[in-house]
Amino acid sequence: MRTNAKEIANEFDAIVVGSGFAGLYMLYRLRELGLRSRVFERGHDVGGTWYWNRYPGARCDIESFDYQYSFSEELLKDWVWTERYASQPEILAYLSHVADRFELRSDIQFGTTVRSMVWLEEAAHWIVKTDDGSTSTARFCIMAVGNLSLIKRPDFEGLGDFQGEWYHTGMWPEEGVDFSGKRVGIIGTGSTGIQALPLIAEEAAQVLVFQRTPNYSMPARNRPIAQDERQEVMAHFRERRRLCEESEAGTPMPAPTAAATEASEEEIRSRYETGWQRGGISSLSYAFSDFFTSEEANKTAQEFARSKIREVVKNPEVAEALSPEHHIGTKRTAVDTNYFQSYNRDNVTLVDLRRTAFERVIADGIRTSGGSYQLDVIVFAIGFDAMTGALLDIDITGRAGSTLREVWQEGPVTYLGLVTAGFPNLFLVTGPGSPGVLSNMVLSIEQHVQFIASLVDHMQLEDLEVVDTSEDAEAGWVAYVNELADQTLYPKASSWYLGANIPGKPRVFMPYVGGCGRYRRECDEVVSNDYRGFFFGANAGADTPEGRA
Repeated sequence: MRTNAKEIANEFDAIVVGSGFAGLYMLYRLRELGLRSRVFERGHDVGGTWYWNRYPGARCDIESFDYQYSFSEELLKDWVWTERYASQPEILAYLSHVADRFELRSDIQFGTTVRSMVWLEEAAHWIVKTDDGSTSTARFCIMAVGNLSLIKRPDFEGLGDFQGEWYHTGMWPEEGVDFSGKRVGIIGTGSTGIQALPLIAEEAAQVLVFQRTPNYSMPARNRPIAQDERQEVMAHFRERRRLCEESEAGTPMPAPTAAATEASEEEIRSRYETGWQRGGISSLSYAFSDFFTSEEANKTAQEFARSKIREVVKNPEVAEALSPEHHIGTKRTAVDTNYFQSYNRDNVTLVDLRRTAFERVIADGIRTSGGSYQLDVIVFAIGFDAMTGALLDIDITGRAGSTLREVWQEGPVTYLGLVTAGFPNLFLVTGPGSPGVLSNMVLSIEQHVQFIASLVDHMQLEDLEVVDTSEDAEAGWVAYVNELADQTLYPKASSWYLGANIPGKPRVFMPYVGGCGRYRRECDEVVSNDYRGFFFGANAGADTPEGRA
């Protein structure tokens, strides 16, 4: 059932933007606090990222047992995952089930895009305007817009001349696309292109993959979940979840203790092979403790991964073109089923754009410096304006008329990835400066939502009207996040973690790399020290802060 709630009065205690994993859980917690809340969702149903990304092969790269809510024992008991890595339809069905089970839809307004938000100082609330022309007010606003939700729009020269069909993977038609007998071009070889290629190739007459930068991809080793396995995992679920919460990536893998720089070649090969056979996004990274900090250690994993590509891809020239050169893991590592094997198919051709430059889209296909390719369909798997795009797509105005775009013009600044100075009572779920995209997103979302809910509850109990942070507090946190990143190899890659995929976007490393467990402990310390770095009251943020938590 889809609900349109425009008839309900527009004064709320809290407004949430987005109804994916973050928005649904935030609404659940706000209701527990007795707050009158409204969720605005631009889609026509719940799901967030999993509502829009319906492309062939869309699948999570975190195991299903870990990519679920943990706040409800009843929910854990009544949902049964069918595969090790859940597909998009199954995740969407799960979120729909959550919305129905907790009767959340009545407080969600679908098909509604938030256009602007303005903080009204005297009234101590936000004025929120949506694309239907309505205006709402709320004391608190929570941005649950997602890290990967604003697509990078195709701006290829000549696209308007193309006479065929074209699609962006992040805005996939709900009815799907029929590729039967068609010549298909896929632009992009990140996680999305890697997932989509094998299934599109099974259906299309011909597929040309236009690759600018090759990417590392680990085998998923996906499989159905047997009943006895599920019973065993769920019997010890709380212990498994605790391991996730204490880990770096939010998964139940124990942290490695051995260093590759101190291991023999035989041990290195053995550990990597064990991880490769296990499969998953951490196939290699959990082998050694210096994987992300030592160039020498990382090179051993790079060469192992490239050797696997050479083993699978029969054409040596194609295998070489598919072999990445960047530090493995510093760009989002993909997880696949038969991606590299697809290049052994007669109907799949790799077009290496490092050898033949992309020139333009033409009426019947794509032209490069090496020639023209006739196409019936173009699939743009070119990703998102990550982490900040969806936030900056809304006109958000805080204190003294300052806009978020102005404040973030040289890169995002936050405290804990949760708040930004000068924007009172505005919270970001998994914002820049948090583990977010480097972690199990559902785990990080739950922790952020719980933090926000507890803070709001604290304000209600203490009769506090406004909460903010300050420029000094967030500057200390940003410096700390950068310090942690600089101890790793992450900043060396030209990745979307840095905003490098968006022309003109500031090059700032955005995620917190310290891991879920460390971040959680730091947040707990902030709370135990009377919410150090946060400032409450009518003049919140006016005092001089203590700096980083």
